[in-house]
Amino acid sequence: MTAQQIIFLIVALFTLGSALMVVTTRNLVHAALWLVSTLFGVAVVYALLNANFIAVVQVVVYIGAIAILFIFAVMLTRKDMRDSGPQMNKNWWLGALVAVFVFAGLAFLLQSWNGVSATAAALPSGFDAISLLGDALVSPDAYVLPFEVASVLLLAALVGAVYVAFNKK
Repeated sequence: MTAQQIIFLIVALFTLGSALMVVTTRNLVHAALWLVSTLFGVAVVYALLNANFIAVVQVVVYIGAIAILFIFAVMLTRKDMRDSGPQMNKNWWLGALVAVFVFAGLAFLLQSWNGVSATAAALPSGFDAISLLGDALVSPDAYVLPFEVASVLLLAALVGAVYVAFNKK
């Protein structure tokens, strides 16, 4: 095994373990923090695959925005969180059986599909997808209007969250 494969196995086990903690922990804030570590593990996997831009986007968008938004939502709701009893009923085995059949069906379909082993065509030398993406986001003929609308919408959501969180005296 190479060092990169060993690092991948360690990161994959860490990511799977933290993803398991996301769905099994009872405290929502702890679940959000485990989600941050899971998303960071996915970013490390992207970096190991030499997809550095995707890794940075993973950190900025998912960790920096989505997970923090989830933490803010949990803290802003101020809902009294109590244990509401057992989370599984007597028919839990039926859900587990359906999940096993769905997984087996997907695995069978992927094994019989020829597209799994096909490799993508090599990009031409000098191809710079990041600069093309940047040009598309800010050029007047492309996505500048949706980009600006999204930024105004995010600003309005931020102002609304500050207004809701502000204690009135």
